Amino acid sequence: MMSLLVTWIFFRPARLIRLPIYIRGRNNISWGRGFTTGVGARLDAFSEKKSSVDMIKIGNRVQINDYVHIAAIKRVVIGDDVLIASKVFISDHNHGRYDVVDLQSSPDIPPILRPLHSEEIVIGDRVWIGESACILPGVTIGAGSIIGAGAIVTENVPENSIAAGVPAKIIKHYDTQKKQWITLSELRK
Repeated sequence: MMSLLVTWIFFRPARLIRLPIYIRGRNNISWGRGFTTGVGARLDAFSEKKSSVDMIKIGNRVQINDYVHIAAIKRVVIGDDVLIASKVFISDHNHGRYDVVDLQSSPDIPPILRPLHSEEIVIGDRVWIGESACILPGVTIGAGSIIGAGAIVTENVPENSIAAGVPAKIIKHYDTQKKQWITLSELRK
């Protein structure tokens, strides 16, 4: 009952914010109608620069479950009708940069002292993200896709695909003509 009251007073137009919830940078976060959280959800949106754009933008009818952590210093966009299982981690930034030569990201430098590097994350409409998955900086997940439990997503996932594993790889795609999920080997036939 307390969670409903708090939702109604402080978190409109959300459906239900289960307590406790941890929010840093509330002014940099927006959510649509019907937003629901599990207990222990953590939303961090912080920047040194003032922005007119929401750093975490959550669409309509999105449900994030227990202990989901979403962190943004640039931008994380979540579409409509997205379901996120428990213990999922979504972050648009790293301590350091590891895809190019960057002397400030050396293992000789403590991670906390390495400069933050950020790339936007976009999660399309009707995506389902499984338990304990990690979505890392710069990833776009296409509409209608599924991310398997425990997956670590480091690259884009096309729409209507299933990605699983560490690192996540595409294992199936939805065939709109056959109206079924098919493996990539079946797709090549």
